[in-house]
Amino acid sequence: MQRGERLNYDVLVGKSVLVAEDEYLIAEDLRLALIKVGAQVNGPHGAVASALRGCAAPPDAAVLDINLAGERVFPVAERLLAHGVPFVFTTGYDDLAIPAPFADCPRLRKPTGVRAVLDALASLLASR
Repeated sequence: MQRGERLNYDVLVGKSVLVAEDEYLIAEDLRLALIKVGAQVNGPHGAVASALRGCAAPPDAAVLDINLAGERVFPVAERLLAHGVPFVFTTGYDDLAIPAPFADCPRLRKPTGVRAVLDALASLLASR
């Protein structure tokens, strides 16, 4: 993708996107952006237990903040991987904080904008 090129978000229309983010303003901005492009938002979930419950019916895609209220989100990532659900991590941590099973999973460095998250989700879903 060329710099400044805009992805087509049609691939998100009608898709269920789990949002695991504990920072209210970030979660709300993301929720509103996803609704605006036609996605169905599962969450936002501010804790690992809540996000795991949100996986009861596997979503189409997910955005996972690595640190949810002091807990690591990796149990949620494991569940999503088991169901073949694509996801993107958002984190302020460096690469060393990511366990080996998730080393190849896409991630966005915080702070990141909503557009970058939408672009990542659209790319994940378009490549399926």
